[in-house]
This record gives sequence, structure tokens and C-alpha cells, in this order.
Amino acid sequence: MKKIGFCALSLLFLAGCKEANKKDTKEATKKEDIAAVKEQKKQEEGEWTPLFDGKTFAGWHGYNTDKISPEWSIEDGAMVLTPDNDSKAEGKNLVTDKDYTNFKLSLEWKISEAGNSGVFWGIKEIPELHEPYQTGPEIQVLDNEKHPDAKAGTTHQAGALYDMIAPSEKVAKPVGEWNTMVLKIDHNANEGKVWLNGTEIVKFPVHGEEWENMIKNSKFNGWEGFGAYKTGKIGLQHHGNKVSFRNIKIKELQ
Repeated sequence: MKKIGFCALSLLFLAGCKEANKKDTKEATKKEDIAAVKEQKKQEEGEWTPLFDGKTFAGWHGYNTDKISPEWSIEDGAMVLTPDNDSKAEGKNLVTDKDYTNFKLSLEWKISEAGNSGVFWGIKEIPELHEPYQTGPEIQVLDNEKHPDAKAGTTHQAGALYDMIAPSEKVAKPVGEWNTMVLKIDHNANEGKVWLNGTEIVKFPVHGEEWENMIKNSKFNGWEGFGAYKTGKIGLQHHGNKVSFRNIKIKELQ
């Protein structure tokens, strides 16, 4: 009886050890999974490069000038345009110091009541051309409720590829609230995309016959150099209305 009892206790002990080992292994695996997710997230976040430090205009300059208009200021970690429409100052439109080809751009924008602005890419600074929109296509920033441009057609509304592709959904937030916009430009895949507040709303080619036809069917038909540059600067538009931008970052694509 004593021998049987000892064997039974031994079996129970071994079973307990196996369960403990399983628990330890499971917990170790869980910790490894969590660590792997954190590392992956860290690597993904590490691919983004800030384009705005929240404190200075480092990395930016005025279009076709090394000056920045005093209408632009930095307030609470945001670039804020408070327009003075009588001002003749240079540097009203901001562009990046660096050129980009394939990228994902992420930023937040907040428009004023009845306000209008935009985000450009593919800008070529040419002295004879006085505005960045003469070469750079634009993603629209707009108060859809009160700006008259919204009534001109859906290709003029917030998030649109201006005058070419309308947003598939109306997801822009009201005046005074921050909107998160992500723009993807990939010439290797011949693909452009816009996400607004987490929803994909616009998709378009970025070169080739279909792109050329889109330009021909827009107000930009006949504009020499418009949408022609695969590599160019990113720009923020001065359209005579107050607008703010923050959390600007970019991820260059191979």
C-alpha cells in the first residue's frame, strides 16, 4: 500500500510539473509575441521621418524663395497660416527643402470657417512659375459646408485630388477639428491614394496614359509641366484663409 501511495504521489508530482512547464512555456511564448509586436511597431514607426519638429520651420522654405512669410507662425506645435491678404511678403506657400519621389505622407490639418487650402506634391520650383500648383497636383483642404468651392463639384471637396478625382466618402470633420490625412505616391506601382480620418477615399494613377487623360479632362489641360515631375517638393498652400498643419511626417518608399 505504501509503495502504491508513493507511486501515485510521484505521478501527481510529475503531472504538476508538466502543467507548470506548459504554463511557463505559454507565458514565455506570450512575452515573446508581445516583444515581437513591439519590435515590429518600433521598426515601422522608425521608418517615418518627421517633416516638422513642432517648434521651427526647419526643413521648409517659401516657394521660389528662401524666405517664409510672417503670415506663418508656430502655435501649440502646429504650423498656422493667419493670412494678411494685403501683405506682399514672399514665401506665402511653404515647400519642403527636400525632393521626394515615392512616399507616404501623414499630417493633420484644421481649416477655418469657409476656408480653403491644400497639400501639393511633385512641385518643381521654376522662377517663371509663381505658384506651386502650376506643377504640383493638390489634395484639397476645405470647409465643405461653407466654402463655395465645395458647391463647384465633388472633385473640389476636402480630400479630393483637386479637379480630377472626387472622394468616395464624405469623412471630413467639421471646422475647428483636426483631420488626419495620409497621401501615398508610388511611381513604381503607378498608384496614388488618399486616406482621410482612417478611410481610403481616393485612388488614382500617378503617371502614364490614364494620368495624362485625367489632366486633359481637368482645368489643368494645357498647363505645361503640371503633374509632370515624378520627383519634387511637398507643399502647403496659402489660399487666403486660416489653416493649421501639425504632426507632419513622411515614409519614403523603395
